[in-house]
Amino acid sequence: MAPIPGSGLAKGLAVTLRTMTKKTVTEQYPDAQPELPPRTRGVIGLFEENCTVCMLCARECPDWCIYIDSHKETVPAATPGGRDRSRNVLDRFAIDFSLCMYCGICIEVCPFDALFWSPEFEYAETDIRDLTHERDRLRDWMWTVPAPPALDLGAEEPKELAAARKTADKLAAQQESAQQGSAQQESTAAPEHPKPEEEGRE
Repeated sequence: MAPIPGSGLAKGLAVTLRTMTKKTVTEQYPDAQPELPPRTRGVIGLFEENCTVCMLCARECPDWCIYIDSHKETVPAATPGGRDRSRNVLDRFAIDFSLCMYCGICIEVCPFDALFWSPEFEYAETDIRDLTHERDRLRDWMWTVPAPPALDLGAEEPKELAAARKTADKLAAQQESAQQGSAQQESTAAPEHPKPEEEGRE
């Protein structure tokens, strides 16, 4: 059955009239922050402990806006008679957000879950050269990454969380041992004051 001539125009006008009768809602930004969905593509956060410097994100980036520098470090053998191993140590991880088109390819191809989307979007700069953010700021944005959905009952803890907890415990132990060592050095370096002589002794 052929459509009635002018039916499309009538439907469009009906939508227009229905919209015109509704009250306009204006969000008073920046006084009132918008409620963004959890999967908002705002900025990319770096979880440095998971990065193995595999360079997949930099190679797959269509804009070539990811800059990574690293060096090799020798790891002693864990067992006697074993071979020493070498591993890459991250020196620099930077993203130029003036070039980034927020495609998310770097996050998808990362095999070790080191990159995450953050809904944070307030990072405008007056100078375009300041839009190249180094790993320290990318790491700070990890605090704004939404928590993942809850696991099913009986599911194992993700290996990323276990690795992060292990790294945090190791750093805490190192800080505690350093504090104890400094406290011992202060106690040994402090001069011993002689006791005052008792008054009235003949």
